[in-house]
Amino acid sequence: MTKKIFHSILLVAGTVLLASLLVIMGCLYEYFGSVEKKQLRDELELAAVAVKENGTEYLSQLSSERYRLTWIENDGTVLYDTVTDAESLENHADRVEVKQALEYGEGESTRYSSTLLQKTMYCAERLADGSVLRISMSRATAGVLLVGMGQPILVVLIVALILSSVLAKSLSHRIVQPLNKLDLEHPLENDAYEELAPLLGRINRQHLQIDEQMDELQRQQTEFSQITSSMREGLVLLDEKEHVLSINPAAEKLFGTDESCVGQDFLTIDRSHDMSLAIERAMDEGHSEARVERGGRIWQFDVSRIGASGAAVGAVLLAFDITERETAEQTRREFTANVSHELKTPLQGIIGSAELLENGMVQEKDIRPFAAKIRSESLRMAKLVEDTIGLSKLDSGAPEMKWEDTDLFTIAENAVDCLEIPAEEAGVSISLQGKSCPMHGIPETLYSIVYNICENGIKYNHSGGYVHVHLEPTESEILLTVSDSGIGIPEDAQSRIFERFYRVDKMRSREVGGTGLGLSIVKDTIENRGGSIQAGHGADGVGTVFTVTLPLAQEEELCEE
Repeated sequence: MTKKIFHSILLVAGTVLLASLLVIMGCLYEYFGSVEKKQLRDELELAAVAVKENGTEYLSQLSSERYRLTWIENDGTVLYDTVTDAESLENHADRVEVKQALEYGEGESTRYSSTLLQKTMYCAERLADGSVLRISMSRATAGVLLVGMGQPILVVLIVALILSSVLAKSLSHRIVQPLNKLDLEHPLENDAYEELAPLLGRINRQHLQIDEQMDELQRQQTEFSQITSSMREGLVLLDEKEHVLSINPAAEKLFGTDESCVGQDFLTIDRSHDMSLAIERAMDEGHSEARVERGGRIWQFDVSRIGASGAAVGAVLLAFDITERETAEQTRREFTANVSHELKTPLQGIIGSAELLENGMVQEKDIRPFAAKIRSESLRMAKLVEDTIGLSKLDSGAPEMKWEDTDLFTIAENAVDCLEIPAEEAGVSISLQGKSCPMHGIPETLYSIVYNICENGIKYNHSGGYVHVHLEPTESEILLTVSDSGIGIPEDAQSRIFERFYRVDKMRSREVGGTGLGLSIVKDTIENRGGSIQAGHGADGVGTVFTVTLPLAQEEELCEE
C-alpha cells in the first residue's frame, strides 16, 4: 500500500508539474505575443509617418534584423522592401493584410513556416496616397521555444521530481503509519482516521462473532474429545482420500499407533485387506462391516460413508469388541447342546421304562424297580432343571434375591445339618469348625456355595471318609476351606472342574446323580460376590481341598451387574 500511495503521489505531482509548465508557457507565449503585436503596430505607425515625409529615403536608411518594412503600391506592386530587392518580389495584392489595409485602412495576419518552425506577424496600413506600408516580424513557435528551453525545463523537472519523491515518500509513510499501528484485536481502542470508524466498528463486530464461534467450536471439540476418549469402542474419522482426521485412544491402542498418525493414509496404520476392502465398499455403497481377530480378541468394524451435496467427503470407522458376545453366544450354544444331551439320557430311561410298564412286559415283582428307576431319572431331571434355573438366575444377577446382614458360620451350620443324613448314608463324616463370620450378602447364594461343595465332597468319597468345613474371618475377607478324603481331582482336570457339565468321572457322576453344574454354580456365585475359589489336592495327595475367599464388604451392584 505504501508503494501504491508513493507512486500515486509521484504521478500526480509529475502530472501537475508538467501541466503547470505547459499552461504557464502557453499563457506567457500568448501574453508576449500580444505585446509584440502591439509593439509591431506602434512601429508601423511611426514608420508610416516617416514614409509620408521622406519616402524611400527613410526606408533605405533603416537596418533592423527584427523588423521588415515593405512599401506596396495600391495595385500590389512592391515599391520598396528593407530586406529584399523590390523588383524580385512578386505582386502582393493577394496578401491578406494588404487586402484588409486597402479595404479597411488597416490589416494584419500571421503565417507559419513549417520549414523554419516559426511564424511571421504582418501589420499593414494604407497611406494617404493609397499605397500600403507593411511591417512584419518573425517569432519562434511554441515548439521551438520548448526545444530551446528543454535543458532548463528538464533540470526543473528532475529537481521537482526528486523533491516530489521525497515528499511523496514522507507523505505515504505518514498516511500508512496510523494504519500499520492499528490494533485489530481491539478495534474500538484505535485513534486513527475518522473515515476508518465504520470499518473498525464492523471489524469489532466480526471479532465478537468469531470469538463466539471459536468458543462454540472449542466447546464442541472438547465435548467430542471427552466423549471419544472415554469410548471403549475405537473411532477413526477419515477424509475422502482415506487420510486419518481423528482417532480416539481406544482405536490407537487397537491399531498400535498414536496421535502422530493424524494426517497420514489409513494404510500406514493398518494394511489388512479386509479393512481396505471394507472402507472402499463403504465409500461406494455407504456402509460396510468387517469382522477381524486381533490379539486374541474378536472385533467388528462398522464403516459408514459421510456425504455432502451428494459426494463422499469422508468415512467414520467404529470398532466394537464383540469377544464377550461371541463367547457368550458360543457358551449358550454349548450349554443348550449340553442340557439337551443331559436331559436326553434320563428321558430315554423314563420313556423306555414307561413303555415296558405300559405294554405289560414287566413282571409284578419287577414293577417296583422300574418305578424306582423312573423316579430316580425324574429326580435327576428335576435336579438338572433346578441347577439350570439357578445358573440362569446367576447370569441375570439374581435380582429377586435380597441383600442383608447375615453370618456365614450360621449358614454353614444349616448346610452341614442338611447334609448329615446323606453323609451318614454314604458312610462319610462331616464337621464344621471356625468362628462367627458376620457379613453382608444374599443368604441363599451363600448357602448354595457351602452346600454344593460339601455335597460333592460326600458324593465323590468312600465309606469311612470325611468332609471338614473350616471358616476363618480376617479384617477384609472370610476364608472358607472344605477338605475331603474323596477320589481327588487329577492335575489336568483341576482347571476344568468349574466348567458347566464337566465331570471328572462321568460314570460315577451319573451313579450318584450329579448334573455337572454344581461347581459351575459355585464359581459363578463366588465371582459375582467378588470372591475367588481354588481346588487342589489334600494332605499327602489324598482327597480334594477347595479354598474360597469372600470379601466382607461388597456393594450390591457388583452382584447385580
